[in-house]
Amino acid sequence: MLQYDGILLCEKPYGISSHDLISDLRQIIGQRRIGHTGTLDPRATGLMVVCLGRATKIAQFLADVDKTYEAEIKLGIRSSTFDSEGIMEDSKSREIPKLGESEIIEILSSFRGKIVQKVPAYSAVKVGGERLYKLARRGEDVETPERVVEIKEIELTKYNSPIVGFTVTCSKGTYIRALANDIGERIGCGAYLSKLNRTRVGNFELKEAITTNAIYHYRQAGALKQFIRPIEAILPYPSIKVSESFSPLIISGKSPRSRDIVDINGQFATDDYISLMDYSGRIMAIGVAKVSSSEISELNGNDFFRYVRALN
Repeated sequence: MLQYDGILLCEKPYGISSHDLISDLRQIIGQRRIGHTGTLDPRATGLMVVCLGRATKIAQFLADVDKTYEAEIKLGIRSSTFDSEGIMEDSKSREIPKLGESEIIEILSSFRGKIVQKVPAYSAVKVGGERLYKLARRGEDVETPERVVEIKEIELTKYNSPIVGFTVTCSKGTYIRALANDIGERIGCGAYLSKLNRTRVGNFELKEAITTNAIYHYRQAGALKQFIRPIEAILPYPSIKVSESFSPLIISGKSPRSRDIVDINGQFATDDYISLMDYSGRIMAIGVAKVSSSEISELNGNDFFRYVRALN
């Protein structure tokens, strides 16, 4: 059976976890080596960057990018989970201040920049070796960790009290649920995240993604490959191509020497990430440059590459 290597952009539907989506894709595509670059909560929809085959080894290099979301929050009610899952039948509504659109815009803008965010109690982050959501479900009172995140852009898109809609572009690790809760506290009446759709991950956009149903049909028709982006088209690093004789040695982790270089594509500084290509042009490893691209010619046969990940 054909095995795929590369990146597939998938649109996650409402109501399933990211883990379940990957399990479904393993069945649909017919291969085990499938991963992703960042989860979405079951109640969230939108773009999942799915890694297939050898591309599962590059997920870590694609995860540290900005993400963009379309979000809606509902004012006047607090949630233990910061989203609709934590709303109970007896949850009490709070009076919502009468604010104009300009005041809501000012409040949203106050979150722009680097902020300290508390990780939600109902999250998969581990404290003391155990997932926070497991501790929360047992009723244990645990001090959740804080992290510094950055809100790059935040813009109001809808205001019809009690609903506030906005788009937000943020750094890796930002919890939009926590942001929704914090906005509600800033307004003074509480709020929870009622809708979330991820529209962008780095340079990938939701409009380029396809659904699991479409993936199934294209797979059955033998036409799925047209939607899979090769590793060489995805990784943003400069690359070095090595000789045909050295190429088989990459997977074993042997360090190439300057004499093994056939071509250099792009410029880099010492300690930058670079890709190592075999003679056919396939990226076979990612590593860190020991010298800059301008210094390689002066190495006199010494090595220049420290392995971080081999893509076998």
